[in-house]
Amino acid sequence: MTSFGKDPLPPYFGIDPEQAAGRLVDPIHTARFAKAAAFAARGRDELAKSGHAPDGNKRLRRFSTWEVCRYLIPVAPAHFRRVLKNDPALPQGTGEGNSKWFSLEEVMTLRDHFAEEGAAHREYRPYRPEGLDAKVIAVANFKGGVGKTSTCAHLAMSAALDGYRVLVIDLDSQGSMTSIMGGQVQDEWQTAFPILARDYAQHIGGENKVRTARRETPIPLDETLTEALEVSPRNLIQTTHWSNIDLIGAQLNLYWAEFQVPVWRMQSRGWPLWDALTNGLDDSGILQDYDLVLLDTPPALGYLTINALAAADILIVPLGASFLEFDSTGRFFDMLYSTFASIEDGENAQRRHAGLPDVKFEWDAVRTLITRFDAAQQTDLANVIQAYFGDLMTTFRQDMTAMVGQAGEQVNGIYEADYRDFNRDTYVRGREAFDRTWAEVKELIVGAWWKDEQEAKHGEA
Repeated sequence: MTSFGKDPLPPYFGIDPEQAAGRLVDPIHTARFAKAAAFAARGRDELAKSGHAPDGNKRLRRFSTWEVCRYLIPVAPAHFRRVLKNDPALPQGTGEGNSKWFSLEEVMTLRDHFAEEGAAHREYRPYRPEGLDAKVIAVANFKGGVGKTSTCAHLAMSAALDGYRVLVIDLDSQGSMTSIMGGQVQDEWQTAFPILARDYAQHIGGENKVRTARRETPIPLDETLTEALEVSPRNLIQTTHWSNIDLIGAQLNLYWAEFQVPVWRMQSRGWPLWDALTNGLDDSGILQDYDLVLLDTPPALGYLTINALAAADILIVPLGASFLEFDSTGRFFDMLYSTFASIEDGENAQRRHAGLPDVKFEWDAVRTLITRFDAAQQTDLANVIQAYFGDLMTTFRQDMTAMVGQAGEQVNGIYEADYRDFNRDTYVRGREAFDRTWAEVKELIVGAWWKDEQEAKHGEA
């Protein structure tokens, strides 16, 4: 048995002050941060492009006959091949023999063909009532590292593979979602910032009409607001390597909105800042162009997140099965209540005085989602979290698998990973983690649309 006296001391004992001082470099000045940022930017670009084509642009891989028939179009492989053989005008895919590979655009064409010619009871196209707006889904939590961006990205990809037209709006100035989608954003004028600025400028324009009628001096618009009035939200949209996913990207300067919005609010207390994103989506007709709008939010309850939550029909709140993340998420809900109840109270006091109906925030559904779940270590705590959150929690817990980790290292979603790079069972398990999440979220979307459709029918009757 080793005696205590012979055990090596922990490494924090015996540090020589003179040697420690000798390892220090000269004092760090602020310019060193710029140098570090430049090196990090270069490394980030190189890493982000490591999975891109030689020209630096992302390309979505092709999908095999096995994947198409198992995950995308509910049809037997033999029948699928027979239909393609009998109709040469249909996309035939690439490759030799029975192993054909199809682009997502080709899959969408084949989906439309089977919807028109296939069995009536099969779901070749996803449910989508005509004449109704897109559903807006915000993924939010002010705790970092909970899988927020990963969840949002995979929901967008799941929906796209399911046949929906998707717009992703990155509201996090870190721009992780933008990197995943291969977006290029030069400055804040290619982010959601002009949407907020434009809404404020339009509000001031309305106030100035009243001031002019009263022969009062109008409020001047600075260069930023004047320029924002010339920007249509549609002009901010860029295509991605996914044929049915578009993007409004983000970059560091988007964070300026968190400083500018309160300044505008101070200048005009009547401006409903929380409605700026909602108004931008409504007025531009974007909600008629897409089926789903996914909002990836910053890890903070700032003005960008408030706008996202106010615009959302459905709120998804990811968290890990740990005490700290459970505690933080509970505080997040407390802040949501305090923030939106305060807005309602303040607005409604004025609206009642003016004889106007109350404003009320509401969501079709809110769900918390356990991410990065390890059943061997976290089941007991996850059950406790489930008990406390009750009907606000999804039934499925999103497992952390080797495939999920590897895809993240390559700045890809798991749906972008080629299953031939994995053991087939590993691929199936990795997909299932997000397929089942999408199934629960899709059920919320479909149910909300159905209710909207029934209300519209009864309203017409």
